[in-house]
Amino acid sequence: MSKQTLPVVDLRAVACCPPIAARPLDADQAVAVAPMFKALGDPVRLRIMSMIASVPEICVCDLTPAFDLSGPTVSHHLRVLREAGLVDSERRGTWVWYRARPEALRRLGDLLTVGDS
Repeated sequence: MSKQTLPVVDLRAVACCPPIAARPLDADQAVAVAPMFKALGDPVRLRIMSMIASVPEICVCDLTPAFDLSGPTVSHHLRVLREAGLVDSERRGTWVWYRARPEALRRLGDLLTVGDS
């Protein structure tokens, strides 16, 4: 597994992108959205994202038991999702709570929209 650091995604850069079915992305647009797709390309992160997005917010204490992974591994996956701009987090006492960033998911969905032919 690669140890490279993913840049934190600037959602303003993603907003500029028309649906890929309308016209091809330019290089800068592709660089802006690729970290989001890369983050969701891992099955564990995709499951974590679906768990987070399906509720208003969720505690890491509820996410960790759902996986046969160590706490640090789950934390790593959550950090990747956060750095990709897909989730926000807030520490409350000893626990961290996560919530989806609807605007990020909406922009990814808009990017993949296919119009009627």
